[in-house]
Amino acid sequence: MFSSSILAVAALFLIVSFLRQSLSSPLNRLPGPWFAKYTSLVLKWHEFRAQRTRYVHSLHLEYGPAVRIAPNEAAFASATAVKEIYCSGGSGYDKTEFYGLFKVYGRRTMFTTLNKEDHARRKRMLADRYANTNVVREPSLNGISERATRFIRRCCESSDGVVDLFVNLHSYAFDCVTHHLFHPYGADSLQSVKDEEIMREVAFDDSLQNRLLDYYNPTLHKLVGKFLYVFAKPRETPLADDFVLGSSAATDPAPFTLLDRLNGQKLDHLDIAAECLDHMAAGIDTTGDGLCFLMWELSQSASAGHQQRLRDELLANPGAPFDKLPFLDAIVMEGLRCFPPIPMSLPRYVPRGGREIDGFFLPEGTIVSSQAYSVHRIDTTAFPGPDVFRPERWLDQEGDAERRRLFFAFANGGRGCIGKHLALAEMKMLLRAVYSQFKTVPDVGMAHSDMEMSDQLISSRPLGQKCLLRFVPLGSGSSS
Repeated sequence: MFSSSILAVAALFLIVSFLRQSLSSPLNRLPGPWFAKYTSLVLKWHEFRAQRTRYVHSLHLEYGPAVRIAPNEAAFASATAVKEIYCSGGSGYDKTEFYGLFKVYGRRTMFTTLNKEDHARRKRMLADRYANTNVVREPSLNGISERATRFIRRCCESSDGVVDLFVNLHSYAFDCVTHHLFHPYGADSLQSVKDEEIMREVAFDDSLQNRLLDYYNPTLHKLVGKFLYVFAKPRETPLADDFVLGSSAATDPAPFTLLDRLNGQKLDHLDIAAECLDHMAAGIDTTGDGLCFLMWELSQSASAGHQQRLRDELLANPGAPFDKLPFLDAIVMEGLRCFPPIPMSLPRYVPRGGREIDGFFLPEGTIVSSQAYSVHRIDTTAFPGPDVFRPERWLDQEGDAERRRLFFAFANGGRGCIGKHLALAEMKMLLRAVYSQFKTVPDVGMAHSDMEMSDQLISSRPLGQKCLLRFVPLGSGSSS
């Protein structure tokens, strides 16, 4: 009886303490759903269902650009918030432990380093290989051009003109990024079935739920690991591992490659392999998914005029550099705005002493983030008709500065995407190769539901994991 009373008093004390802490939190000034004061389970439920991005966006639509999404977490979608969180002090706030989900071989890569100092040291090792001056050099661009040609060859080999973009664009991205990482030891998945299997391991990975459970509750993950394997497999990429471990051991890569740069640093082989695999996976998913959604959109009847205008520009300027074609650039910018390849919130810790963001004080240790999907849509003054694919908006000088200030597809600040210039070159050169020679339309076997966004946090692939388009050669009588 006495022990029961003690337990009851202890339970009451814990409940009162919990309520007092919840009701007195400085985050209570932030708008948001009532339950966000007390639990993060709703947010985690949407993460496990691969719907975090759309859920957070729905909260922004209901509550505005600043919203509380969990007891110690807030999301922001304004340009001023993005600048504060990701650019203040050069690299913004430090990352949270969430990035431990993406460690490779147990090592932290540039992407998964948590504090600014460690990140800056690693970035200094790598940055020159991704500088635009290196990307546009002949050895790098020739490699991308050759792979775009191989992609076109695959399209021409299709007997009925139907191409699965999801597979072929990820093969293209895989071959391009490994050329930049390892040449002459890169992959050739557009011509090799063996290499295509490596790409499929990465692009078709379904380990999100398994990794989330391991992160949020390692003990439970250990207890139910074998049972969980049936429904949510861990990340298993033995073919990709073998490829990267082998390629990264090469001692004579081409001078423009990342491996050449890493071989001159004080890193052991596993550190080099981990960094390369991280870049390879990112390069496959972001470029492959981004192009896939963009070409699907360009193939819709509503975008027929956009596709024709792009074709007209390409055919009128056959020798122009890929980065000197205004409408091609507008097409890519609008594609990345509507379909950001990395949809995830990018969580950071508020630094010591706390900070004020968009008029709200947030104590140190609060998790804050922005996601490109919402930053690209919430401000309807900068982006009127935000859900409409309208490339022409990027050609309008009025409001251009604000639109570009809100562009967040590659993140911002010192920790923004280091591969931005390489990704843009791959996208533009592929689009030029395709739309100079073909018109694309959806295959009858595709449904719009197949192209719903499946939010894998660090990638956003089509739900159906396929994208069937019909490639109609120009001059065939169906190109108008």
